[in-house]
Amino acid sequence: MDIDRRNNVTVTGNPQGPTVVLAHGFGCDQNMWRLTVPALIDDYRVVLFDYVGAGRSDLSAFSEDRYSSLAGYARDVVEVCEALDLRDAAFVGHSVSAMIGVLATGLAPERIGALVMVAPSPRYIDDGNYRGGFSAGDIDELLDSLESNYLGWSAAMAPVIMGNGDRPELGEELTNSFCATDPDMARVFARATFLSDSRDDLKSVSVPTLVLECVQDVIAPREVGDFVHRAIPGSELITLDATGHCPHLSAPEVTNEAITRFLAGLR
Repeated sequence: MDIDRRNNVTVTGNPQGPTVVLAHGFGCDQNMWRLTVPALIDDYRVVLFDYVGAGRSDLSAFSEDRYSSLAGYARDVVEVCEALDLRDAAFVGHSVSAMIGVLATGLAPERIGALVMVAPSPRYIDDGNYRGGFSAGDIDELLDSLESNYLGWSAAMAPVIMGNGDRPELGEELTNSFCATDPDMARVFARATFLSDSRDDLKSVSVPTLVLECVQDVIAPREVGDFVHRAIPGSELITLDATGHCPHLSAPEVTNEAITRFLAGLR
């Protein structure tokens, strides 16, 4: 299989520098990293890609069986790393991709040597003392709405997820990104995302890890960032001066500064 074509792999930046892989979240594509790439390309080889169903990925490669769990997306990440023969790459994952990165690191530890988790959540549903931000009923309602009217759900939810109501152009961009994603494939990815529970996987992470959370985030509350930080031995937690779930778009300066400072410490 042509992995580059399947996942629309793009390689840019300094070919002699360490490799950084940028992985987008649900409903997005690699274009969402356009404000981060310029901060990296002088010093790092930057790899971007689209999950199957997003962006310019090969839609014919979609398999509901494979992509009904985060493990399928993690396999894609590993196969992209293998196709490029990456070693000890830094994996920067936004939202659900943070957990996909955790799984990929477990599958191929020689490929990924560090993690940057941007607004991560290992479980979205509250469970006992764990606060994920949503009740089981909330998630059922979210998925029912998404599955019955994906475009309407996108128009309603994207601005809420983005936050920053005083900058409506950000919510509009996320809405357009959601709407550009294949609806049937998005439904499968949504279930894999919002019904996942990766809490037990966190304690197996042994690579240097940076956890980035926002001051206010309706999808990943600060309690979640603290949980992830405490669950990963030796991880670093930074609370960005940003609101919403996509700080790499809404507050790129502080997000990029945190990422580049962490990456510089690895060299």
